[in-house]
Amino acid sequence: MSVSPNTSDRHPVPAPPLNLDVSMPELTRALLDLESVSGNERTIADAVHTALSFCPHLHLTRDGDAIIARTEFPPLPGAEGERTRIILAGHLDTVPLPTVEGSLGTVPATVREEDGHSVLYGRGATDMKGGVAVQLKLAAELTAQDTDYNLTYIFYDHEEVASELSGLARLIRNHGELITDADFGVLLEPTNGTIEGGCNGTMRFFVRTRGLAAHSGRAWRGENAIHALAPALAALASYEPKTIAVEGLDYREGLNAVQISGGVAGNVIPDAAAMHVNYRFAPDKTLDEAVAHVREVFAGYELDFVDLSPAARPGLDTPLAASLIEAVGEEPQPKYGWTDVARLSEIGIPAVNFGPGDALLAHTDNEHVSFSQLTRCHADLRAWLLSDRDED
Repeated sequence: MSVSPNTSDRHPVPAPPLNLDVSMPELTRALLDLESVSGNERTIADAVHTALSFCPHLHLTRDGDAIIARTEFPPLPGAEGERTRIILAGHLDTVPLPTVEGSLGTVPATVREEDGHSVLYGRGATDMKGGVAVQLKLAAELTAQDTDYNLTYIFYDHEEVASELSGLARLIRNHGELITDADFGVLLEPTNGTIEGGCNGTMRFFVRTRGLAAHSGRAWRGENAIHALAPALAALASYEPKTIAVEGLDYREGLNAVQISGGVAGNVIPDAAAMHVNYRFAPDKTLDEAVAHVREVFAGYELDFVDLSPAARPGLDTPLAASLIEAVGEEPQPKYGWTDVARLSEIGIPAVNFGPGDALLAHTDNEHVSFSQLTRCHADLRAWLLSDRDED
């Protein structure tokens, strides 16, 4: 078993036991009260592992601060072969706590009444402890008598940081046999309770220029590396991103500069400069095709790629997706941001995003989710997974 990438020497205070029998809002609030900024997931992982260890129908595997909980139900009576297996996955970490004094997105969580609705505020309320609470609730509830499926619940660390630290990627490397046998996956990222198919791919790279340093009083003796970025900036300014239909969903692309750096002093002509660019591309492209496209846009420039994450096709063209769409009762939408459905897609598992919370609130200082959306998301997934066998 691998060692968690958590390099902290701190000894976290044990979390209070998680009660999986409480309501969805109560369970979500308990998770929100456990600070779990990326790199500090040990306390919440301990709490999740302990709570699930009391479920006799689950087989647990822990890898650092990530947990796989699987059912191993026997084949259905009269059926040939194993039960269809479904993954429900979500990450335990959050982005750092708000720095704005008086923010509602802090730990511990708070409850407010807004327009007649109860709303839960706290870091991770949207991204994505509401979804993790749904996973935990279903993991405790659904036994062999309740569902015709086998279920794999994945709780993982280090999602909100660099992709090479990803807890899900580590689980796939170290325990792939416990994941790759699934037929379909649901990632409980926030989608406002609507199914979002696939995801855009994303890449980050630097457009680098080289010059010749000189005293700014004798600028003609040098070559200005920042000025050399002008044609690249012009290319971005004139670039028209496309909206591309993939399997009936429209994915909006984007190519944007996100940072520019260069220069060492106010009286020195800079001899190096770099423009940091982010490209969000539709799932009609492979990574190689996306790389070829940006090389064409920035022809003649040195490109230094620092992050390459593939897109994922919608995953809606399977009977399991169709039955989930029917259970939810909403028209599926595209996922514009990158999510870990791409990792599942890479290993051959069609997957969709579906969870409580508005993705536009993710990482903001007022993350919140309504009680009603938490309850509905749980109810929709539970109805989808429940057996339709006739009672004796």
